[in-house]
Amino acid sequence: MGHRILIVDDEPDIVTMLSGFFTVKGYQVLEAFDGKAALRQIEHAPDIILLDINMPGIDGLEICDRIRGHVACPILFLTARIEDADKVRGFAAGGDDYVVKPFSLIELEARVQAHLRREERHSQETSVKFAGDLAIDFAQRCCFCQGSRIVFTKKEFDIIALLAQNPGQIFDRERIYERIWGYDSEGDSGVVSEHIRRVRAKIAEHTDRTYIETVWGCGYKWIR
Repeated sequence: MGHRILIVDDEPDIVTMLSGFFTVKGYQVLEAFDGKAALRQIEHAPDIILLDINMPGIDGLEICDRIRGHVACPILFLTARIEDADKVRGFAAGGDDYVVKPFSLIELEARVQAHLRREERHSQETSVKFAGDLAIDFAQRCCFCQGSRIVFTKKEFDIIALLAQNPGQIFDRERIYERIWGYDSEGDSGVVSEHIRRVRAKIAEHTDRTYIETVWGCGYKWIR
């Protein structure tokens, strides 16, 4: 059974084109033409979401922001916007990648496959790492602190996993961005700082211990 892909766009021609393409490629395709329909389709647990930003009513950014705390699958924005500020907003909302219209179907499929391969690698991680008050469960992709579960977005947890699996090693923003978002993403490494800020804030709700240290002028490291 192929991966389940949700295509959300208010332009029927685009949905029809993408639906036909990915169906031929062996995907199970879910369709939505507006934000409300997209939220209903989320209940079918897609493996990846192609999400148009510019839609009337509930736009793509709001959908992403609403579902990201509950949906771990990759979200790829389809958009004609190319401003850096828009990209930062999209990544801050929990998006994983941008595909700018008009796009190549071959390139789009390659990006989809790359994100799905990353997800498959993550799903094979079954160990639990203990660090101070924190227990990191790589299978459930969440953390526990003194019995309380801390839920992170996909990218937030990816950053935790990268740093925690390499304790003491310093990663600069550019390297974190390349490892988590991918070399071919069209974003800005500045989004890394915002994600780390949110990770720290969530952990601080449960313990006063600092796990991610800023090494000024160099980057970030996980404290042993």
